[in-house]
This record gives sequence, C-alpha cells and structure tokens, in this order.
Amino acid sequence: MKEIVIISGKGGTGKTSLTASFAVLCGNEAVTADCDVDAADMHVFLQPDRAYREDFYSGRLAVIDPRRCIDCGKCADVCRFDAIRVIRGHHSVQAMDCEGCGYCARICPARAIAQVGNHVGWWYESGIRTGSDMIHARMKVGAENSGKLVAKVKKEARRVAEAKQRELILVDGSPGIGCPVVSSLSGADYVLMVTEPSVSGRHDLERLYALVEKFRLPAGCVINKADLNPGKRDEIAAFLKEKQIDHIADLPYDLAFSTAMVKGKTIVEEGEPALRMKVESAWRKIRDKVNQNHKGR
Repeated sequence: MKEIVIISGKGGTGKTSLTASFAVLCGNEAVTADCDVDAADMHVFLQPDRAYREDFYSGRLAVIDPRRCIDCGKCADVCRFDAIRVIRGHHSVQAMDCEGCGYCARICPARAIAQVGNHVGWWYESGIRTGSDMIHARMKVGAENSGKLVAKVKKEARRVAEAKQRELILVDGSPGIGCPVVSSLSGADYVLMVTEPSVSGRHDLERLYALVEKFRLPAGCVINKADLNPGKRDEIAAFLKEKQIDHIADLPYDLAFSTAMVKGKTIVEEGEPALRMKVESAWRKIRDKVNQNHKGR
C-alpha cells in the first residue's frame, strides 16, 4: 500500500480538482482522504454518503457548574485569556477564549470547575461514487487543533485501506505550510505539489518544497494554468530542475475545470479529450514515480 499526498502552497491552484480526478481514475483501487479539514470540499466531486460519523475531541475546556459556583471571582482573576466573564450575575466560561490550561479549576475553592473534552469537529467514513471509500472531516467554526484531526483522518484511511486491501491512499492536503500540512505529510510515499505561474505561486511553492525537503520525501509538481504566464512558468520549471523535483505536467487554463465542478464532476469526466489526456498522463507519471521509489527502498 502506497500513500500519495497532494498539496499546494496557496489556495486556488486546482489541488482538489486534480486529487478528485485521480480518485476517479483509480476507481475502487484507492481510498481517498480529505485532509483539508478546515475547508473541506472533496465532497463536491465524490459525493460521499456519510454512512458513519464520529465526534472528534481535542484538548480540554473549563466548565463552571452553576450549582456549586459561589461567584467569588477568583477564577476570573487568574485567567490570562479573559475567558471567564460575568453574565447575568454569574461567572461562566467563554469556550472560544478558553485555552484549557486548568488553572481556574486548581484555584476554585468550591471545586465548581471541571475540565472536559473539547468537541472540535467530526470525522466521517463514506462510500463514494467511484465504488471506493473516503475518509473526511469537518471542523467546527473557529475550532483549533486541525492537525490532530488530520492525523485521525489519515489513521482511519489507512485502516480502511488495509481492511479492504486497497492499493493506494490519495490524500488531499491543506494549502500552505502550517500544522495540517505537516500532519498530512506524515507517512507519505510521494508528494505532488500543485502550483500556478504567478509571483505568489512561485513564492509559496518554494516555501512548500522547503517543508517537503525537511521530511526527505520524493516530490513532483504540476504547474496548473501554465499558459497564463509563460515567463513565470519557465521560472518555476527552472526551479524544479534545480531542486530535482519531478516536473509531472503543465496543464492549461480551462473553464472546463469550473464547469465540471458545478456539475459535481471531475475534469476527466467532463473536459475536452485533449485536457483529459493530459491529466491521465500526469497520473500515469505519478504512479510510475511512486512504483519506482517503492522498489528502490
């Protein structure tokens, strides 16, 4: 079993559109993991049935029992995050501000404060229209610890892949270089970076590759919308050659990507034959690279 992680240095490069296209090309050979838990949108393409849902907890929150609280105010005095306020004459914890340090509970003379699990979101195990499976998640608005939820999604994807003897795990990672991306890269066999020919596209690609390089992971790159700025495209291609990053493909700008998305389809189902062939060729190159690296271990 091999794991391919698709990431981008910035949003809007077409990362998720490509990942969904690869999932369709794989059929039931691959388990898909949507690790962009803060802004998940793989469901637009793959139509998961959400057959199983489980709450996800991470960190701790303080909760004041109003029946035991004597409103002495000591908890509010020691809270460095201004999370305890008086509302309608009684002290209460503002969940969005609480950091779960537990100091308030330690100094409460009435023992009215408890530390409880922080419910930050949900994860799902779904069947998808390709005949395979997808593990995905949703964070609550303003919730933290998305890196831990990503780790949970990846763990469950691997469990399902092993149980159903799937050959591949396709991971759609978050854009950027933050904690969710670091968590997405754990256990990867190959990383595909998706970029675009712009100043920000190149800059963010360089930052992203610096992260991938620290993990010593084999990597490739797709330059999407490559025809919009030939000069920047050439600069990025030179960077890929310098860093010995596999230059997988250049894809043209095409409204068919957006048209397919509106229909809940991928470019390999709705695009013109020439564009479909480019994406299919890119996927064959990626699989070949992964197989070569796997044999070399």
